[in-house]
Amino acid sequence: MALTETKVIDQITVTENGIVLYREATRILKDGEQIAQTYHRSSLTPAQDLTGVPSNVVAICNAAWTDAVIAAYQASQNA
Repeated sequence: MALTETKVIDQITVTENGIVLYREATRILKDGEQIAQTYHRSSLTPAQDLTGVPSNVVAICNAAWTDAVIAAYQASQNA
């Protein structure tokens, strides 16, 4: 009976104001069959430091966070 744990980013969403939401699933497998799963959700705002963020999430942030999106987000926060 071998128990293993895997972590995957199973969901990434970009909101209309540029916030990136992502979910990490932690799956517990027993002999290759999933017996449990938990989730951890995180959010990132435009131009936020991406140190330590999974590479697939960083790629989405880099694509979504254009100069216009960052400026609009910052303007909405200053209003």
